[in-house]
Amino acid sequence: MATLQDIVYSAAINLLSALVFLLAFAILRLQPINDRVYFPKWYLKGIRASPIHSRAIVSKFVNMDLKTYIRFLNWMPAALRMPEPELIDHAGLDSVVYIRIYLMGLKIFVPITLLAFAVLVPVNWTGGTLEQIKDLTFSNIDKLSISNIPPGSKRFCAHVLMSYIFTFWTFYVIYKEYKTTAFMRLQFLASESRRPDQFTVLVRNVPPDPDESVTEHVEHFFCVNHPDHYLTHQVVYNANKLANLVAKKKSLQNWLTYHQNKYERNPSSKPTTKTGFWGLWGTRVDAIDYYTAEIGKLSEEEDKERERVINDPNAVVPAAFVSFKSRWGAAVCAQTQQTSNPTIWLTERAPEPRDVYWDNLAIPYFELTIRRLLVAVGLFFLIFFFMLPIAFVQSLASIEGIEKVFPFLKPVIEMKFIKSLVQGILPGIALKIFLIVLPIILIIMSKIEGFTSLSSLDRRSAVKYHLFLLVNVFVGSIVTGTAMDQLKTFLNQSATEIPKTIGVSIPLKATFFITYIMVDGWSAIAAEILRLVPLVMFHLKNTFLVKTEQDRDQAMDPGCVDFATSEPRIQFYFLLGLVYAAVTPLLLPFIIVFFAFSYTVFRHQIINVYNQKYESGAAFWPDVHRRLIIGLIIAQLLLLGLMSTKEARELTPLLVALPILTIWFHVFCKGRFESAFVKFPLQDAMVRDTLERATDPNLNLKMYLQDAYIHPVFRGGELERPEIIDEEEDNPLVPTTRNSQKSQSKYSSDVSSGAGS
Repeated sequence: MATLQDIVYSAAINLLSALVFLLAFAILRLQPINDRVYFPKWYLKGIRASPIHSRAIVSKFVNMDLKTYIRFLNWMPAALRMPEPELIDHAGLDSVVYIRIYLMGLKIFVPITLLAFAVLVPVNWTGGTLEQIKDLTFSNIDKLSISNIPPGSKRFCAHVLMSYIFTFWTFYVIYKEYKTTAFMRLQFLASESRRPDQFTVLVRNVPPDPDESVTEHVEHFFCVNHPDHYLTHQVVYNANKLANLVAKKKSLQNWLTYHQNKYERNPSSKPTTKTGFWGLWGTRVDAIDYYTAEIGKLSEEEDKERERVINDPNAVVPAAFVSFKSRWGAAVCAQTQQTSNPTIWLTERAPEPRDVYWDNLAIPYFELTIRRLLVAVGLFFLIFFFMLPIAFVQSLASIEGIEKVFPFLKPVIEMKFIKSLVQGILPGIALKIFLIVLPIILIIMSKIEGFTSLSSLDRRSAVKYHLFLLVNVFVGSIVTGTAMDQLKTFLNQSATEIPKTIGVSIPLKATFFITYIMVDGWSAIAAEILRLVPLVMFHLKNTFLVKTEQDRDQAMDPGCVDFATSEPRIQFYFLLGLVYAAVTPLLLPFIIVFFAFSYTVFRHQIINVYNQKYESGAAFWPDVHRRLIIGLIIAQLLLLGLMSTKEARELTPLLVALPILTIWFHVFCKGRFESAFVKFPLQDAMVRDTLERATDPNLNLKMYLQDAYIHPVFRGGELERPEIIDEEEDNPLVPTTRNSQKSQSKYSSDVSSGAGS
């Protein structure tokens, strides 16, 4: 059991490591040679120029101005200085709303911490229960927790009262933030410049037709059912194999460039490589000749595959991006059912072109259902079996666990310095290491599920990661952290006993979560701003692959906010704060430091570094709200379970009302604000269309949209697109290419039912 001294020691170590990271960042970011690593966003916007060009030889690589080193923390006020409206224009609404989550954490927990330390800490400290129990090992941290209150004491009234105050304050902050975010989203959608996705819907599960191709079928359907608004469409090609060939060719081109640069630096020695996997084995050959030949073979294969995709009708999948003459027409189509059969002609608002995940557009609709079922089963087993190694590691990450498995280490780990190190740092590091590989697995599972946009992949992966953190890290660390045999006991308990079991364990695990917060929330966040991996990769690319300034720009890796893992991690801190606010308030200051430090760091990264892959207009916010509500309910249920073990049965009915109020609050917010995140108001669409017609009457919208949703592998190449028949746009009675009267009669019947819907 970690003592207060161990926590202080761990805090000192983590603060020192965070300071080292910040100092390293402060020095490295000032060097001209690293400018593209720490300020890539300004290069991408064309605002910042390389400081290397106009300097002396030494100054090209090292900043010789000593005054700049004195102000090594001036990036912090600079990160906070940019106003929010300007930040939205600079980085997008997704990024701004993301960092507002950290700000919301401060708004919630700063008042809660002040109130908890003013009321609950004195109540807990003067309880005197732990000192009266013989042969009980405890620390000063436990004396600050609810464990120090005697069973049946009226002091628990303070905890119940504070839990109500904490809940209602959290309600207030969440409501205000939901309202603000919904307003920001609607304002952003109303003010943003023209984008192809505003006029386009994604149509999936186009029914097969024996007499018409997919492109003809789509064209006729929308000319008939949306005659006044349909403009054009782009069918979706299954170009996954072609995309793989293009990616493989690019990789080989990088290797060719590397060997060419190597040869230019040392013409006396021609570079060689082995023909086997990754050049590890096989026949040794001339590297330049080998990669030139391989690129030539791939180019021929790529041309053949490109021609096949364009000319093969089977390469066209039953999906299309359909564009309309107005935003209003697109909004109506995306938010309505197209036919009486709800499983065909499925429409949704199209993601912006850079948000499209092209690999999944070719998946049939029926296969999607099977995939998602299999992934759900796989996620269950992943969460369940991952609990076993976490339980094992957590049992080892303690003095007792290490001595039990490695008894010969007992004299060493009983040393005061080593003991503090093990109990103050090792548990958090062990858990952090186990979580490194998890996001990769979860994003692969989300891709298998078949979501068609990068933003939806991130949101779905965030759901999985949050569930994993909730079950394995939170519940698993509490229940299985001391011994493996507790896992069996926990699994065999009835559902009504689980809150009691976890409630009893919660105060005992406060020190573990404090160490985890310091490792993950302090040191790891400081390491985030250092960008060590992008720094090394940039200089490797700059040394071996860069020939021109354009190559140097491509070598930059600005990265982006990893929403799939970052947002669930924030939710985990919300959960810890809400659970321990009324149980062990000492944990709250550590969470406040996390939120404040993270807000500053990520604001700096969003301003200077990150270049988001997509812009969803904060469509993820309802998920954020939902997970906050889940955290509140869990905190309330666990406090209820803890109270039931403290012989405070007369107070437990008062706590039952809290989860009910929380569910009501969630339903209220969902009905009040969620529609702004899932639908596009027709009134706003009409206003935008009217303004655009008045300000830009000569806009050729068809020309603007015709290439917006072409697969990236076809951009810059030749792709035969079906011509739009102008008269069909004005004539709802569209002539078809069907040969049989039966087919035509069937089509007319389908069209009539579709138009009626």
